[in-house]
Amino acid sequence: MQVLVTGGAGFIGRWLVNKLLEDNFHVIALDDLSNGREENIKEFMENTLFKFVKGDIRNKTLLENMNFNEYDVVYHLAAEINVQKSLDNPSETFQRDVVGTFNVLEECRKNNTKFVFVSSCMVYDRCFDENGITENHPIKPASPYAAAKLSGEFLTLSYYHAYNLPTVVLRPFNTYGPYQKSTGEGGVIAIFIEKSLSKKPVTIYGDGTQTRDFLYVEDCANFIIRAGESKKAFGQIINAGTSNDISINNLAKMIVKDSQYIKHVPHIHPQSEIKKLQCNSSKANTLLDWKPYYSLEEGLEKTKIWIMNNLNL
Repeated sequence: MQVLVTGGAGFIGRWLVNKLLEDNFHVIALDDLSNGREENIKEFMENTLFKFVKGDIRNKTLLENMNFNEYDVVYHLAAEINVQKSLDNPSETFQRDVVGTFNVLEECRKNNTKFVFVSSCMVYDRCFDENGITENHPIKPASPYAAAKLSGEFLTLSYYHAYNLPTVVLRPFNTYGPYQKSTGEGGVIAIFIEKSLSKKPVTIYGDGTQTRDFLYVEDCANFIIRAGESKKAFGQIINAGTSNDISINNLAKMIVKDSQYIKHVPHIHPQSEIKKLQCNSSKANTLLDWKPYYSLEEGLEKTKIWIMNNLNL
């Protein structure tokens, strides 16, 4: 089988490519490297099953020349990933996440190619139920990023209903692990670990009581592949998470240990904050026979070891 991964040099994209190659898929990774990094996929470059194309999904001519008729599945991860950036520059987010998604969908429609859209838990309103957020939970576009993801979701589902195109929408919760950036636009866990190892203050925006459901990246990649291989997933929205949330304060305590290195600062964009995110992934379990394998403690340790080895800390 041959698959296309847009955003294949990104954090989750890199792990998805890795898993697909392990399963002997022919993988084409498309990325403009605005968020992704060449070092993420360097190890795959000599693999005869792998090909990297540097390009932008906003470039319709590029997509038209990429032979979508040859792909069994398109995993669409290419996007502007930063919530803060979307608030500062909503136009860029719209062009990348909405127009870009439309362009990829159109090529899939022309060739009847299965399309897997990787969305985000940030489309939801806060969690009100002790059993977590199901796919029927209220949505709330609290940022241009969330609105763009929802636009991509609705486009994806419209192509299923209007054109009978095999599509699925995935909503993984807060994903973390090796290869995630530990800079300002990276994930909170990678940032906290890097700061802790460097003996630098860990900064928490707001009061730190906001909670997140953290999903280890290998579990996330397995979830995405399961959805791409399942006919039961067509036309569906499916969550993935651990069903356990943790406050940012408690997460910082797990990672930093010494509270003198934990600092609270005013939130840059408090209007975009979601106070409680806890996943209910029972649908993924029922439909895809998927459950997360790694606990938060195990995932944190694997991420810490990777950061220590790669940043020489």
